[in-house]
Amino acid sequence: MTARIKDNKSVIYWLLTGCVLIFIMVIVGGITRLTDSGLSMSNYKLITGTIPPIGEQEWQEAFDLYKQYPEYQKLHSHFTLEDFKSIYFWEWLHRVIGRSIGLVFIIPFLYFLIKKQLSKNTIKKCLVLLVLGGFQGFLGWYMVKSGLVDRPDVSHFRLAAHLTTAFLTFAATLWVALDLIFPHHKLPNKPIKNLILVSYFVLVIQIIYGAFVAGLKAGLMHNHWPLMNEGKFIHFSAYVLEPFYKNFIENPSGIQFVHRILAYIVVICVLLIWKKSRTLELTNYQSQGVNGLLIIVGVQFLLGIFTLLLQVPLWLGIAHQVGAFFLLSFMTFTLHRFSK
Repeated sequence: MTARIKDNKSVIYWLLTGCVLIFIMVIVGGITRLTDSGLSMSNYKLITGTIPPIGEQEWQEAFDLYKQYPEYQKLHSHFTLEDFKSIYFWEWLHRVIGRSIGLVFIIPFLYFLIKKQLSKNTIKKCLVLLVLGGFQGFLGWYMVKSGLVDRPDVSHFRLAAHLTTAFLTFAATLWVALDLIFPHHKLPNKPIKNLILVSYFVLVIQIIYGAFVAGLKAGLMHNHWPLMNEGKFIHFSAYVLEPFYKNFIENPSGIQFVHRILAYIVVICVLLIWKKSRTLELTNYQSQGVNGLLIIVGVQFLLGIFTLLLQVPLWLGIAHQVGAFFLLSFMTFTLHRFSK
């Protein structure tokens, strides 16, 4: 394995750098969302938009443009120019990081392609990553567009699509890097691999519901645990919409309930993986993956509880999102180690 890593060292570092940048982008994106900064840039140009307004006149023009949209008119009409600058910064930084990721991917990819440092299989995988990255950028634009029409918030469906695609793009990039780090294939243990696959699917659904919670600010209600308001396992407000299924995709109370239940299911899935792994002879990497999963899911579960109880303070909201990122990372690593 060491010789193969040496041969692909530059490519591996390139892919892992992409993973780090996506991680940073998700953190900044979380800050952007929690500070209500996402709609501050009402007009953004691909190239020239990377330079923020310079001088008071340009800042005033950007602020005047912001005033034409629902967020200012319905929520931030009390904002001064200085208030606007503070939210503009986070959205600007988020978008610049996104474009930087594109450059960091495309330029080295072309270099490695010309130098013939990529196998045909790796080229195919990288093209998939390129499509995922481009689609992620499109979803960002599509999400912001939903908040510039008649409501001061972006669609929680589009937010979920944007966030989930970022997570999956990271996971796919990590997987390609792991393919180069661990090139030798072996017969996987199908029973535990299938269990990890099911757990992976549940975790992705939980991430989607986490985005729903964020988009609808559902974390600001029912700030009790383990029961909801009034000592209820499921509060009556969680099932007031008709038809009934809308409570699970549009009702903030119902969405929070689903997010709570999925958290328990994710924990149970990881415990089952850990229990099943105790009956197998594991490699060091497999053992590290399973043990890491157990630790991270416990930390993430506690972060979720305290985020809810304390009504989503900024630092805890970011920590909870980072926890989800690390949990997906360990789940991806563990699945890879039991698959190849």
